[in-house]
Amino acid sequence: MAINGATELYGIMGNPVAHSLSPAMHNGAFGALGLNKVYLPFAVQDVAQAMTGFRALGIKGVSVTIPHKQAVIPYLDTIDPVAEKIGAVNTLVINNTAIHGENTDWLGANRALSEKISLKGASVLLLGAGGSARAIGFGLLEAGASLTIASRTPEKGQGLARLLDCPWLPLAEAGTVTADALVNATSMGMGSQQDLLPIARETLANFGVVMDIVYAPLATRLLQEAEKAGCQTIDGLAMLLYQGAAQFELWTGQQAPVEVMRQSLLTSLGYNP
Repeated sequence: MAINGATELYGIMGNPVAHSLSPAMHNGAFGALGLNKVYLPFAVQDVAQAMTGFRALGIKGVSVTIPHKQAVIPYLDTIDPVAEKIGAVNTLVINNTAIHGENTDWLGANRALSEKISLKGASVLLLGAGGSARAIGFGLLEAGASLTIASRTPEKGQGLARLLDCPWLPLAEAGTVTADALVNATSMGMGSQQDLLPIARETLANFGVVMDIVYAPLATRLLQEAEKAGCQTIDGLAMLLYQGAAQFELWTGQQAPVEVMRQSLLTSLGYNP
């Protein structure tokens, strides 16, 4: 696609942001549908100035990642009710300088889980109490699931459990729970923690479905052990993909080319499907 005077600009704001897979995913989607749009990484330190800049430059849409998902909220003109409940925004839709905030993280998680189970009436054990866990938790409740939270930090976990009006227990006791699905929203399984399991291996048979939001590595130790235990598994690429597909649809009004976006992500991670 040739970039010209009519090219519409989108991007992702964060700090750091150079590692993001979103440019590959969204530019792959724009190219597949022949849309005159381009998506770039924006390393942002000053949120207020960035939001002014987006308006001034006519940028059409922005993904928001760490550490700015809460910081953008005071600068929005409107916000989606679920994003307001979550207290975090990961998507900006900009129309004639008016900035609207959405959160598609929960949509991504729900869509990934919905491929394996019906969420309405399902029981879910959610591991973690950070920003991702918060979005996933609100989304699960929105879909009619029942929730239990387990986390390493009691204060954070109990605070989120109060907010979501659901039970909490220490991560060390997570294996005492039986549920339709287990979702790992901790960092255990990535980087220096690749060999760590967030829950005892012998308790994985308590869950029909196990989802990990960690996507590097794609086959985390948790997912490998869950498969051995006979669970259905969902890797971390699914949530990333589907939250991105929801963003694409908000920005373009067109159905996202999900398979193209999936292949773009896999290629960026070094997989050649």
